[in-house]
Amino acid sequence: MPRTTTKTPPIDSLVDRTREYAEAVVSGITVAGPHVRNACRRHLLDLENGSARGLRFDHEAASYAFEFFEGILRLSEGQFDGKPFELHPSQAFIVGSLFGWKRQDGTRRFRRAYIEQGKGNGKSPLAGGIGLLGMVSDGEAGAQVYAAAAKREQAGILFADAVKMVKQSPALKKRVEFSGGPGREFNIAHHPSGSFFRPVSRDTGKTGSGPRPYFVLADEVHELPDRKIIEMLERGFKFRRQPLLFMITNSGSDRNSVAWEEHEHAVKVAAGHTEAVNDPSFVGEPLDDTTFSYVCALDDGDDPLNDPTCWVKANPLLGVTITEGYLSEVVAQAKAIPGQLNGILRLHFCIWTDAETAWMTRTTLEPALAEFDPQIHAGKKVYCGLDLSQNRDITAKASVVQTGVTADNKPLFDAWIEAWTPGDTIKARELRDKLPYTVWRDQGYIQAPAGENINYRQVAQALSEDAGRFAIQMVAYDRYAFKRFEEDAKEIGLCLEFVEHPQGGTKKGQPTEAMKKAAERRGEKPEGLWMPGSLRLLEDALLEGRIRIKKNPVLVSAMMSAVTEEDRWGNHWLAKTRSINKIDAAVALCMAIGAAVSTSVPVRRLVLATAG
Repeated sequence: MPRTTTKTPPIDSLVDRTREYAEAVVSGITVAGPHVRNACRRHLLDLENGSARGLRFDHEAASYAFEFFEGILRLSEGQFDGKPFELHPSQAFIVGSLFGWKRQDGTRRFRRAYIEQGKGNGKSPLAGGIGLLGMVSDGEAGAQVYAAAAKREQAGILFADAVKMVKQSPALKKRVEFSGGPGREFNIAHHPSGSFFRPVSRDTGKTGSGPRPYFVLADEVHELPDRKIIEMLERGFKFRRQPLLFMITNSGSDRNSVAWEEHEHAVKVAAGHTEAVNDPSFVGEPLDDTTFSYVCALDDGDDPLNDPTCWVKANPLLGVTITEGYLSEVVAQAKAIPGQLNGILRLHFCIWTDAETAWMTRTTLEPALAEFDPQIHAGKKVYCGLDLSQNRDITAKASVVQTGVTADNKPLFDAWIEAWTPGDTIKARELRDKLPYTVWRDQGYIQAPAGENINYRQVAQALSEDAGRFAIQMVAYDRYAFKRFEEDAKEIGLCLEFVEHPQGGTKKGQPTEAMKKAAERRGEKPEGLWMPGSLRLLEDALLEGRIRIKKNPVLVSAMMSAVTEEDRWGNHWLAKTRSINKIDAAVALCMAIGAAVSTSVPVRRLVLATAG
């Protein structure tokens, strides 16, 4: 279809923004990491020597793409809501390179692009804008544009960015149609050209019969378990003269993954070479003129935890979409809670991590440990977390009470735990787990009643006794083994409010009426309990010195042994299967904190004026 953006100025008046960025990086005026410096050198060398390989840079085509972004697209949400999509110089380098470089036959040079940057640097909106350009304004009849990812939710994030940009753009809004109601769109159609834009994921693996993609926008490549979705879509490229696979991602941790292969290939491409994978007999490393590379990374010797000057190498939009203040906060968390270190290095500083680290340090936990008698809170509102273990492990109950608020209206807590383990197998498991169960039992830190399995009736009885001492508001639980416990609880007539609290990282329980009312009073959307939220609340309370925890080596061991799992959004949760030792007590404490905060509302502090 004919182009419909504003008319491009004459070529002699065009500013070569792509070259400007490359020269600024190579000269050191713009700080960038080693692979981006190589990509910029490659660009400048190809401007000089690329014609020998049939390459040329089309300034008019690059400026046309710039005009589509900055003259047609509008951003959505936050401080950028409704504003034109003004390309950052690094984004202009990416867009200009993709649409400006041409082959001898006039088609675009690059068929693949790999972009690796820190979280929060606008990768998804940039990809969404490229997809929209390909759908409505690239002259391709029947253009099929796909936002692809490992999971439907991931593919939907990039696609949702595109939907929002369309709705913000007067020029686009009247030219395309959506399928699905507001907030549930699943397809954007441009009927004059017979083109569409839609999400697709590996977990569905279907896009309809015989997809013929024009642009494939692969989001969070480090989450892909294999090449299934990419290969399926790339097979359809044979029907297109100048298709594009545009891959965006954070750094990962699996060096046997699709993302690591693409990362390594892109690093070599930026350096000007790659292996001749299509010709095993070829001796040497030919140039790869089909892949564009923009891989953010730190230099050897850079220390992101202590030197903020290197942050921009992984975050080219630092100061625009992501602030130094925010990165300072996550660095402080990484120092205080080692379990967050690898995720922060990966997500924010483009470092491919390896081994897992423990979640908690003693220097963070020890200031919170204290000796006190929970009976001082008799009659007060108490919230509990209940982690029902396997038959021969540890079952733990945590209790939390709010003791006040800080000057800035944040809650203060006291917390304690109670734990059980089967008495008849304690010696064998002490050797297996290398934990001093018998010492803990003799010192009163863990109960070990006779039997080879944990008797949930004893746990129910302990809750019943607590209900006589305290005003128990809620008991958070995970579904595992709860039915067995529920039967024992009914037999002794235990009547408390039990609220589901999933322990994994993706599922949320249903909010209770009390949670809904509290959320309404806080002006928030009601949500059920879930582990990432509860874990974050506990971490914040520890880091800010707002929690006092009764000393118990069972809990200390659990806190020191735990490791976390993390998703692409930075949500993390305690991982039982990968933790060093038993972490049931730490899990129960997280659940109890989550329950305590779920129904809280801001408390007005009364300040009495003194006579002057």
